[in-house]
Amino acid sequence: MRVHVADHPLIAHKLTRLRDESTDSPTFRRLADELVTLLAYEATREIRTEQCEVRTPVATTTGTALTTPKPLVVPILRAGLGMLEGMVRLMPTVEVGFLGMVRNEETLEAHTYANRLPDDLDRRQCYIVDPMLATGGTLVDAIRYLVDLGADDITAIVLIAAPEGIEHLERELGHLDIPITLVTGAIDEHLDEHGFIVPGLGDAGDRLYGLA
Repeated sequence: MRVHVADHPLIAHKLTRLRDESTDSPTFRRLADELVTLLAYEATREIRTEQCEVRTPVATTTGTALTTPKPLVVPILRAGLGMLEGMVRLMPTVEVGFLGMVRNEETLEAHTYANRLPDDLDRRQCYIVDPMLATGGTLVDAIRYLVDLGADDITAIVLIAAPEGIEHLERELGHLDIPITLVTGAIDEHLDEHGFIVPGLGDAGDRLYGLA
């Protein structure tokens, strides 16, 4: 698994604003949306393309187009929905699927409660979006789910990640024979005893939707 920390100054600036507990929900949503677009730019460097012919006002030239089947963006419900617009802004022609997953706060295990994905992901590049990688259970299950459906190249985009979550992904997914990439704005210090990222940014879902 490849881990890429997008250490751009603008990403660091927006993350700092997101972490601030005084940032209200409308501002949090706007910052998260802007941040996702920056991370998506980094995450799509290996997106599959093909050459195509295009006619300009003065000549014919060779250009680049996304291959078919087109990439699939998969937000993890519900917090991942807050990241969807930033992805679609960068890639307006991609398809979108949804996975509803929730973490048991006692066992810290993830459970799937909703699935709105194509039945066959054969040869599809998939981009999973979720605000935070904490214990890693949710993301591991999501990646396994997509692999079982035929996805052969998966990139996960998270705003922040915990070292424990990254280690869990590497341990549980190391045997998979497909490219897996994690793109994040920062790797934080550790998880606390409740499985929350420290210093983190709180509960992203609640802050996105005004419940914090």
